[in-house]
Amino acid sequence: MVFAGTGRDAWIVEALRTPMGRAHSERGWFRDVHANEMLGSVYAALLDSTGLAPLDVEDLIVGCTAPFGEQSRNVARNAWLQAGYPPEVPATVLDRRCGSAQTAVEMGAALIASGTHDIVVAGGVENMTRVPMHSVVKVEELYGVAWPPELTDLYDFPTMGESAERIAERWGISRTEMDQFAVRSHTLATAAVEAGRFQREIIAMDLDGETRSSDQGIRPGTTLETLAALDPVFRAESGRITAGSSSPLTDGAAGVVLASDSAVTTHGLAKRARILDQTTVGVDPEIMLTGPIPATRRLLERNGMTINDIELIEINEAFSSVVLAWERELEADMNRVNVNGGAIALGHPVGASGSRLFATLLAEMERRDLEVGLVTMCCGGGLGTATLVQRV
Repeated sequence: MVFAGTGRDAWIVEALRTPMGRAHSERGWFRDVHANEMLGSVYAALLDSTGLAPLDVEDLIVGCTAPFGEQSRNVARNAWLQAGYPPEVPATVLDRRCGSAQTAVEMGAALIASGTHDIVVAGGVENMTRVPMHSVVKVEELYGVAWPPELTDLYDFPTMGESAERIAERWGISRTEMDQFAVRSHTLATAAVEAGRFQREIIAMDLDGETRSSDQGIRPGTTLETLAALDPVFRAESGRITAGSSSPLTDGAAGVVLASDSAVTTHGLAKRARILDQTTVGVDPEIMLTGPIPATRRLLERNGMTINDIELIEINEAFSSVVLAWERELEADMNRVNVNGGAIALGHPVGASGSRLFATLLAEMERRDLEVGLVTMCCGGGLGTATLVQRV
């Protein structure tokens, strides 16, 4: 991404993540870990890997969709200070729902490209065990609802699961197709673990009495038969979406270091990829999760590309139907998409997944020596994010 008038590129020089743990109060790996510690571990790993000093970082931008309780009062800043880093480095938290951490990366890239900063750390964190998705309900009981009658008279705001059902209906996606896609996710993720393909991106951590360097949600041996036995979750009678074709609630954190050309030279950093272009779109909130379709199209049109010019793609697997509808509209070659599995297997810590996708994409692009990649996500409320990256 070159900012008009400056000619400055924004480079990704590192992208790392924690293991992904199930959001479970008894068996989740992160059930006893504060979000500050999770994110602080990512900060430490990024600084260690790049050799940067803490004061080289000019800003911290972090996604978090439940900034309540332990994740409130600027978790980006709190994690930095708790890790023992200097208070002179500023920090902020943003919420673009599932696309929060991807937006953090994109904002960091814009700050680099504009000449405002030379080094930014962007990422996300979500401990859905300790600050559950439904914690917003308790806040609304005290301080009122986000969707008052004046808004709900204009729009029906479905749950994400209901949105996934509506997508399946509109695109004629069967339950079997969605289950097949879920099997694919677990199968590819299992193979990736066995081959050590996640080692480049995962920070090994001592969790639940063991050193963890994989993801808790991957289920080896998942079959169509096991998924067929699951009941629909969001519609009792006509539903097609089950827990098996949905991304699980997950705890995790991830981060990306972005740098200018001058910072790369000054600090001897390795250029992993540059941000080629980025966009965010809005879509009908009554179907909500279709954002990757127009977001991908916009980037392709703006850069004179077709989907076949993209050599590797990471699209967030919020639900099978989201990816399958995108596939039908874009006519993507699925041999290039989520080749090591996706969020259905790895998990979806909502505020952190966007930066996790960059870590996964870049590690695989390097293994295959590919040039152009895409990250795209659906977001709650009817949004979509997409970022093109290029290895040079």
